[in-house]
Amino acid sequence: MSSLDLAVIGNCMIAALVDRRAHIVWSCFPRFDGDPILSALLDCPEGRPESEQRGVFAIDQVGVQSCEQHYLENTAVLVSTMTDAFGNIVEITDFAPRFTNFDRTFRPPLLIRRVRPVKGRPRIRVRLRPHFEWGEQMPAKTRGSNHLRFVGPHRSLRLTTDAPISYVDEERPFVVDRPISFFFGEDEPLRSEADTTAREFLEKTIDFWRDWVRSLSIPFDWQEAVIRAAITLKLCHFEETGAIVAALTTSVPEAPHTKRNWDYRYCWLRDAYFVIQALNRLGTTKTMEEYLTYITNIVDDVEAKPELRDMPPLFSITRSPDLDEREAQALAGYRGMGPVRVGNAAYTQIQNDAYGSIVLASTHAFLDRRLIRTGNRALFDHLETLGQRAIEVFDQPDAGPWELRTKAAVHTFPSVMCWAACDRLAKIAQAMNRPDRAAFWREHADRMHAIIDTRAYNSQKGTFVSSFGGSDLDATLLLLAELNFVEPSDPRFVATVDTIGQTLRRGDLLLRYDVEDDFGLMHTAFMICGFWYVDALNVTGRKKEACELFEKILNLRNSFGLFSEDADFTTGELWGNFPQTYSMVGLINSAVRLSRGWEEAF
Repeated sequence: MSSLDLAVIGNCMIAALVDRRAHIVWSCFPRFDGDPILSALLDCPEGRPESEQRGVFAIDQVGVQSCEQHYLENTAVLVSTMTDAFGNIVEITDFAPRFTNFDRTFRPPLLIRRVRPVKGRPRIRVRLRPHFEWGEQMPAKTRGSNHLRFVGPHRSLRLTTDAPISYVDEERPFVVDRPISFFFGEDEPLRSEADTTAREFLEKTIDFWRDWVRSLSIPFDWQEAVIRAAITLKLCHFEETGAIVAALTTSVPEAPHTKRNWDYRYCWLRDAYFVIQALNRLGTTKTMEEYLTYITNIVDDVEAKPELRDMPPLFSITRSPDLDEREAQALAGYRGMGPVRVGNAAYTQIQNDAYGSIVLASTHAFLDRRLIRTGNRALFDHLETLGQRAIEVFDQPDAGPWELRTKAAVHTFPSVMCWAACDRLAKIAQAMNRPDRAAFWREHADRMHAIIDTRAYNSQKGTFVSSFGGSDLDATLLLLAELNFVEPSDPRFVATVDTIGQTLRRGDLLLRYDVEDDFGLMHTAFMICGFWYVDALNVTGRKKEACELFEKILNLRNSFGLFSEDADFTTGELWGNFPQTYSMVGLINSAVRLSRGWEEAF
């Protein structure tokens, strides 16, 4: 049965998910949002025989008894060590090459698998079964002296190897008595010796990741967890354009047999802001700069379309307009739980927090002196246009942060994010020595704050609530202090945190909300909500309780240290798209806030 006990490898162009048997079960080409030519994760219903399995790149040891796996320390390189009943051992090293070459980053859409005999004479069988068009079309296969070509209607892929090509083609077992390598990617010839090239690419890729980790400013406590989370966030960064995807998968349901299964391989402005905020806390300014370039292009796109009054909440990683939601009929779904969706209809929704998400992310460009590409007058003018729209819509109905598809209301979180857009514009203007604009934005921010403060507070309950004039609470209210809308000591915020703990907490986790939506009630917890609650406990003076809960949530990570979007609050089983950037962000933020300082630790 498929599970989310998966490792992720990648190079900020493509990524792949590897299961506990060292099978690559998910990878899209030529980039994150492309055709999943390896899609066994979403196409393995129970009862399907191995002979009919497709969308997989498996290197199986014959008679395997165990498979131990780990990342090489501080890298995105995965090592799987298999042992058979006779003590023969074989090692598989999986990675996507990434390093500096000719003064630029070398990150081709290419997966490399290096197989090395460790003990005895292990035998392996290779099964590479890609497909095209979301499982609808099997490739035509041709072969050369050291490669196989998989030809589809719109692209061809190539496997180059120094293993016996006939054995690979026929899926026939053979002895591994020397290191062998597999290069799988675009249909381009390898013009060098395979294993030498694999070793060279591996060493350079290891060096890249360890240098990148070395540059992080990490907390003293929970270092390993934070490093793995940071690497995972980086792997979700499509470096070519600067976009950051919410997750690397589509259609992994949020709970068993629910229709809540969406395509998350796109850039949500809200999610990306939180990712940038978390990485900035760790000192990774280059990722932030590249994302700012991406959203600057988005702002230009929107301004070029005056008929488009509302900022879409999500975008393609290349800003392509093709986001229409459809179903891939040829794939059965995760554990057979379809449908498998391509595209996301949420791009048509009105989600008013988008304006704040852009301005908050852009604020760093004006205030962070480490950056090379800093904010300027032209960018500020663009942001002011968004601020004007935030003024117009802050008290208007929208789909809210949870993307309700049939229910609209004036949601508190988007309203606060609109206020935050104006509040930060005032601070940016002050930093730019433009007192007239600073006064303009401060006046509007203060007016908006007063309205939200009144209408989003329910005096009968004594708490803030999810929507103006409402009575229900949702987890985004835990962010009011973080966004500087209220002081952590504000009795109304303290009461809100207490009430959320009483009504939304399930075991060690939290629901997003506890009311019926378009699909009924929630049956799993949303991982980042647990971290928001941890942070809220901390800022309201309950640090010991926050640390204890943080440790419990950390224990729900899979064996590779990763989170998906959701978890069963009874069993802890992970559900939802994977790896979820939101969840890894929550881990980083809570660790940074709860950790002892380095001076204190020594």
